Amino acid sequence: MTGGTAEAAPATRRVFFGAYTTWNGGAKGIGVGTYDTANGRLKTTGVIPGVVNPSFVVESRDGRFLYAVNENTKGEVTAINAATLKVINKQATGGADPCHLTLDPSGKHLITADYSSGSLSVFPINADGSLGARTQKVQHQGSGPDPERQEGPHAHHIVFDPAGRYAAAVDLGADSVFFYSFNGRLQLVSTAKLAPGAGPRHIAFHPNGKTAYVANELDSTIVACAYADGKLTPGQVLKTAPPATERNYPAEVLVSADGRYVYLSNRGHDSVAHFAVDGAQLTLVGTTPAGGKYPRHITFDPTGSFLFAANQNSSLVTSFAVDRATGELTPSGTPLKTEIPVCVLPARLG
Repeated sequence: MTGGTAEAAPATRRVFFGAYTTWNGGAKGIGVGTYDTANGRLKTTGVIPGVVNPSFVVESRDGRFLYAVNENTKGEVTAINAATLKVINKQATGGADPCHLTLDPSGKHLITADYSSGSLSVFPINADGSLGARTQKVQHQGSGPDPERQEGPHAHHIVFDPAGRYAAAVDLGADSVFFYSFNGRLQLVSTAKLAPGAGPRHIAFHPNGKTAYVANELDSTIVACAYADGKLTPGQVLKTAPPATERNYPAEVLVSADGRYVYLSNRGHDSVAHFAVDGAQLTLVGTTPAGGKYPRHITFDPTGSFLFAANQNSSLVTSFAVDRATGELTPSGTPLKTEIPVCVLPARLG
């Protein structure tokens, strides 16, 4: 109480943490928590058990359901009721080690990217949020010069362009980004080749729909690309960490909602690189320490006010306030201890 008036409780939103459950002790499932919308401070409130290696998690358009990959040799995908935090059902992907997934623009289908098998799998979503059996599997082809990481295709990311017309599937093993049209089934329309040995991992589109940015894991670069009608043309290439960095593996790439800034997580340098957008070109503004080790996934909260980083090797999730004018990141809140975090999903509906 202050002067006889009750202080308003801080507004919070729910947040979910994808994690590894079978690696180095492991988590117990998908972490559940909240963050303070005033300062970005995170806390845990529970766990969704019974979900093995949920290394990437997304929510349905209406926020009623969650979908998580099960990154195992026998790949699966799990549907979860977001209100009850109970597993609804699981389906086999038909591929190995699914590491990413997305919903199509209609919200009626889910597509997984299966890393080890280099394949994509399509599932219908039922009205009750459950997943139907797989209806399509697409097998990538290709390899690269790195004998340990590129002996064959490794699908790492699947996302639709801003117009929702084409799906981009980033393949680390094939040094390629494959583009597909989608009408319940994937149909290949183009293939963009990156530099041999680059190891493309993730892609992010500028909101204008004319530019995209590819994070290359193996050569520690970001590529600014021209984009139109399902065709990607690689252009400017920039290093994402200082030259003295011994080994660095870029992971996630993000674009601010206003399109002025691009952010990328550096595993090895353990930082978030911050780029300014100038037309089709990028300029590296600087890097901000991630506050932990091996920042795999970074994401904005729904308002763009905060950026969260999942620091896999230190079991910490860190939060940063985002300066909308300069793009600068400032640590905000106390780092949250949670086991093997590799994905952060702030809920859209609180």
